[in-house]
Amino acid sequence: MSGVEPMTTSARRQPDADRLLTLVCVGLPLLGLVLFFLYPMVIVFLRSLTVDDGYGLDNYTRVLGSAGFWRATEHSLIMGGATTALSVFLGFIIAHGLYRCAFRGKWLIRSVIVLPLLAPSLVQALGLIFLLGRNGVISRALGVEIEIYGFWGLLIANTLYALPQAVMIIGAALVLLDARVYEAAEVMGASPSRQFRDLTLPAARFGILNAAFVCFTITITDFGNAAVIGGDYSVLATEIYSQVVGQRNFNMGAVVGIMLLLPTVVSYAIERQAMKRQQIGQPAGQVPYRPSFAPVRDLIMASLSLLICAGIVAVIGIVVYASFVTLWPYNMTLSFKHYDITLAGGYSSLWMTIVISLMAASGGTLAVFLLCLGLRRLPRSAAQPIQMLAAMPAAVPGMVLGLAYILTFNSTATPLYLLYGTAALIAIVNFYHYHTQSFLTVMTGFRQLPQALEEAAASLGAGLARTAVDIVAPFIAPMLVSVFFFLFMRSMVTLSAVVFLTTPDLSVAAVTIMRLDDAGLTSQAAAFSTCVMAVVSLALLSMKGTLALMGRRNRIKEPA
Repeated sequence: MSGVEPMTTSARRQPDADRLLTLVCVGLPLLGLVLFFLYPMVIVFLRSLTVDDGYGLDNYTRVLGSAGFWRATEHSLIMGGATTALSVFLGFIIAHGLYRCAFRGKWLIRSVIVLPLLAPSLVQALGLIFLLGRNGVISRALGVEIEIYGFWGLLIANTLYALPQAVMIIGAALVLLDARVYEAAEVMGASPSRQFRDLTLPAARFGILNAAFVCFTITITDFGNAAVIGGDYSVLATEIYSQVVGQRNFNMGAVVGIMLLLPTVVSYAIERQAMKRQQIGQPAGQVPYRPSFAPVRDLIMASLSLLICAGIVAVIGIVVYASFVTLWPYNMTLSFKHYDITLAGGYSSLWMTIVISLMAASGGTLAVFLLCLGLRRLPRSAAQPIQMLAAMPAAVPGMVLGLAYILTFNSTATPLYLLYGTAALIAIVNFYHYHTQSFLTVMTGFRQLPQALEEAAASLGAGLARTAVDIVAPFIAPMLVSVFFFLFMRSMVTLSAVVFLTTPDLSVAAVTIMRLDDAGLTSQAAAFSTCVMAVVSLALLSMKGTLALMGRRNRIKEPA
């Protein structure tokens, strides 16, 4: 009997240990969401209601009675609508060319289309200035003065920034179309144009709708392009910056932030519904479509896709080129003069941004892994509210989240004040800015994990910790690697979420680029941007190399 008792005690302890570990896995990330997302959003809402003698709607009355606010709102909505229409239209052309046409060189298009994601959004604006500004290459070549500042410059810059998102989302919808449907249409004698009208467009409608709302949200909340090339064309993002940084009016900035939050929340809600409809409409076991060469269609689509990509290369490439030009546009000899940056702290902000990005990537990946691991063990009724909270940060613009952080953590009324002015706080805001995408990616990996693997591990006596390390983590490792590099790359280039959190002693790369441009050192801003793009490109190549190596190892391990 004495030999049986320890086993019984051990068996009794394991469920208790698993239960405790589940609570820790859910509790710590949930505490982070409450402290670093929910609490700051409550603070920004309360500050929008704060008046001299308590709370009220006076701030809203003043903002809503301001002609400047309504002008910025009108501009934001017009810019959001125009950019969305243009981005989705161009994105559909490229996505249709990649997934529904047969021509060579698709690898080149796929490589070029991600370039805007490798740099802060304001790099598109810098490129347009070097191309179409008063001393731009095209302006001087044509001998005309193009007014690039304002609506048209901002429209082009925002379109280039939102275009990769449109291509990826619409492409994901087009790739799901079943080849058997098209084979049946051909047997029935339907022409290619009829197939496109009656099959492709209806099947891709939710993907197009999803892309439209994502592009609208990106555009209406972006600050970088508007700050550099917007000129007198004020938008809500620059209005918030003006209230907080220019006028030090935090309460009014909070009101404008809440106003900016409203369209993005509505847009996000509709986008999520479109995603659900698209997933519901996916047939099981669809046959991938393999396009056959149609000369007229494919040559036209290839030409249009390459033309759009040429525009992206021109805008990004001219920034890199200008960084080596001695004195733009008068002395075009090449040198490294502009890489000798001493203003705005030199390269210290670049190294600090790399450290912050590593902190956000490593801590964020661990946090979403623990959260998803714990949610898998919770009852559905308890897991669903937490999943909803984990998905909420995507609905909050980076500018509003950054404003919420300065209102929350720059106050001595809370012990969290100790975080203000530290790299840790910027890493935290970067993580929660992109929390939703990271969480949903890892959750997708967990859904693909066969329940039988965990059951087999449990039957062999493995606890939750052993199962997580030996079974779960290796299975979803590709997802974790993707999330790590995603968080690193986005943290390297984000501007709107961190612009309020930098101090004279602590800055980040995107803010340094903006300050260099504000100081009239546009070529040095281009040089700094090139350095950022080099770091992010290296991270992207590292991610692809790591995933390829993991895939090769998995194939080797598979039995013949």
